[in-house]
Amino acid sequence: MDINELIAIVKKKIKDQILIEDIKIEDKSFLHKNHKSHQEGKFHLKILIKSNELHGMNKIDSNKKIYKILDEEMKTYIHSLQILIS
Repeated sequence: MDINELIAIVKKKIKDQILIEDIKIEDKSFLHKNHKSHQEGKFHLKILIKSNELHGMNKIDSNKKIYKILDEEMKTYIHSLQILIS
């Protein structure tokens, strides 16, 4: 899977299950290319979400919700997520 396909899938899954006003997803994999734990085909994503639903939750619960939605992608294509909620 390439990064553009992954970003499209992640956006759709989040939009389908969370009320959001805006979402931006950035590929930050290039920052980790030389790290010992870097794996080819695994991506580092930064997700910026504007959501009253998530903003009203505590940070741990909102992050758990996103990780649960992206469970399959986390196991297969995503090495790490940076989640920023406003």
